Amino acid sequence: MGRSLLTHFSMVTYNVPRFASSTSCGLSISGYLRRTRLIRQQAGGDFRCFCSSVAVSEPVNSESSASPVRKRIVSGVQPTGSIHLGNYLGAIKNWIRLQDTYETFFFIVDLHAITLQYEAQQLLRATKDTAAIYLACGVDPSKASVFVQSHVRAHVELMWLLSSATPIGWLNRMIQFKEKSRKAGDENVGVALLTYPVLMAADILLYQSDLVPVGEDQKQHLELTRELAERVNYLYGGRKWKKLGGRGGALFKVPEPLIPPTGARIMSLTDGLSKMSKSAPSDQSRINLLDSKDVIANKIKRCKTDAFPGLEFDNAERPECNNLLSIYQLVSGKTKQEVAEECRDMNWGTFKIVLTDALVDHLHPIQVRYEEIISDSSYLDEVLAEGARKAADIADVTVNNVYQAMGFLKR
Repeated sequence: MGRSLLTHFSMVTYNVPRFASSTSCGLSISGYLRRTRLIRQQAGGDFRCFCSSVAVSEPVNSESSASPVRKRIVSGVQPTGSIHLGNYLGAIKNWIRLQDTYETFFFIVDLHAITLQYEAQQLLRATKDTAAIYLACGVDPSKASVFVQSHVRAHVELMWLLSSATPIGWLNRMIQFKEKSRKAGDENVGVALLTYPVLMAADILLYQSDLVPVGEDQKQHLELTRELAERVNYLYGGRKWKKLGGRGGALFKVPEPLIPPTGARIMSLTDGLSKMSKSAPSDQSRINLLDSKDVIANKIKRCKTDAFPGLEFDNAERPECNNLLSIYQLVSGKTKQEVAEECRDMNWGTFKIVLTDALVDHLHPIQVRYEEIISDSSYLDEVLAEGARKAADIADVTVNNVYQAMGFLKR
């Protein structure tokens, strides 16, 4: 129900955006060429979809404005598999904090969920379940807009426009395509698996994001979107756009990576060196947000540990220990130092009971609220419809500007 896109889960300017470059299109030729070299170097590396990341924008605020304009954040999670502890602690839990400070848009990225074979009925059910979990986790519709990606058509429209400017070589080198096409077999792989990074870029660029929070190990994943933004700015922005009746300048802001606080990378319960994932074959490797108390207790009881005495953070020889202590820290709300002192002399048997109780206590209110929301379909439909209206109002500005700059006849 929630493959991270951020990994997988961006914004539009209400005023003329502030760009660092003084060139006519908001991008220097030297900067463009430099990034072209960089993307070619990194494309053969470890690119992955990061739409579950949070994207932050900073609309320009006039100096004469009486009150500051809040930065805008957009993030999403795929409705595939079950939303697990890694999705929650790495992305969704951070949304709750961000929605009080920023203008926030959180969406269910259903278009990304069809890049591989799927069941239509399952997608329909999982989309609503994912939205309900967003709200159950604390996303507040009075503060944040929650919507379904496919309900805002600008995502697909911008993806197609960006596709015309995306060199096929960039996509051929994407590691996700290589790995998944090899597993599925070339004859069974759809074109969408190759082109999904362009949709990922559209998800971010639609909303003129300034920053995209990613894990420390994922900063390079943002580079394709950055390169594509600069390429389109160079090809169609500046004076070229102005001659077609536009305002000129850059069509897109070029987003920068933002490294979030702890909790961005929760590891598997069966392998402390692998990230917790919905695609892992064993459900034992993850704690799903809707797991019952007994299921959680069983998974923690059977999770991988080590034979070292005591418990400690940050020992490279003890990845499982570091992961389980980090989970406990995040769900208990304690500081790292407090957890280190509390658990220093514990054995695994004692700690697993403590961790299980903390997980159950933390997830129980979410599960209760989820059942309330999913049983009231009219309320959920209203939340998603209102969120889509707000998102479309913003996204349409960006996509219409791109249509104009690329020479399309106005509708």
